[in-house]
Amino acid sequence: MAYEKEGITQIDVNELKEALKDDESIVIDIREHEEYVEAHIPGLPLIPMSEIVDVIDDFEKDRSYVLVCRSGRRSHETSKFFKMNGIDNVKNYAGGMLEWDEEIRVGEENIINDIKELY
Repeated sequence: MAYEKEGITQIDVNELKEALKDDESIVIDIREHEEYVEAHIPGLPLIPMSEIVDVIDDFEKDRSYVLVCRSGRRSHETSKFFKMNGIDNVKNYAGGMLEWDEEIRVGEENIINDIKELY
């Protein structure tokens, strides 16, 4: 069940599954490249946290985002960074990949090189 922490909505695994089904939320894996290649949620685009600072202004500010990492800590911090940069509709998947209980994929499925690829 969703709750708020430091101004960021935290969602659980079931809410993430719902977000993956809707057309409004853009779910992004923000782990590092090697983590994503080892295991990721099918279809999820990768934009590493380390690269987001360089491309934050390219995100559409009126869209809805959900961020995913290994445990929910990095995605929480990145969600705060989104908010600091005028992207208010951002949520954190608090459980991270550690709580993901569905199919995973390996490899370089959806590596984002240009933020426009998200839209």
